[in-house]
Amino acid sequence: MSPRRLSWAQGLVAAVGALAVAVVVGVPTGLIATPFYTRMTPAPWWSYGVWTATAVLSGLLIATYVRRPFRSNTPSRAGVAANIGSLLAVGCPVCNKVVVAAAGVGGALNVWAALQPIIAATSLVLLGWALRRRLFPRGVCPVPTAGIVAEDDQAPGVTRE
Repeated sequence: MSPRRLSWAQGLVAAVGALAVAVVVGVPTGLIATPFYTRMTPAPWWSYGVWTATAVLSGLLIATYVRRPFRSNTPSRAGVAANIGSLLAVGCPVCNKVVVAAAGVGGALNVWAALQPIIAATSLVLLGWALRRRLFPRGVCPVPTAGIVAEDDQAPGVTRE
C-alpha cells in the first residue's frame, strides 16, 4: 500500500505548517537569532538537523489532517509530544530554568546536555511513527464504489436476481 499524493491544499498546509513549527521551535531555542533571546551556550552541530527534520515531519503530519478521506485511530497527541521533545532537545541546557533548578548549572551542562541527543532521536522517531500511522492507518477499510453491494451487505429479505 502506498500513501496518497498530497493535494495542492495539503502541500500548502505542509509548507505553512513546517514554517510555523520552524519558527516556534527555532526562536525560543535560539537557533533563529532574534533580539528577544540570546542563547548562553552554542548550539551543537546536530541541533540544526533535528530542528529541520522536526519542521518537515511536523508540516507533513499537519497536512494529513486536511481533506483526509478516513479517520485514523492515531492519537494526535503524539505529534505535539514529539514537538515538545524536539524543543527541549535543541534548547540551551542552562537556559531551561526547570533543569537548572533541579540539577544546577553543572547538572544541566553535564547531565541534561548529554541526554538531549537521546531526546532528539526519540522525538524524531515519535514524529515519524505518527506520520506513518496517519499515512498507513490500520483497521481502515476502503469505501466500496457506489452501486456495488456485496451479498453480505444486503438488507434482510432482499434477494438478487
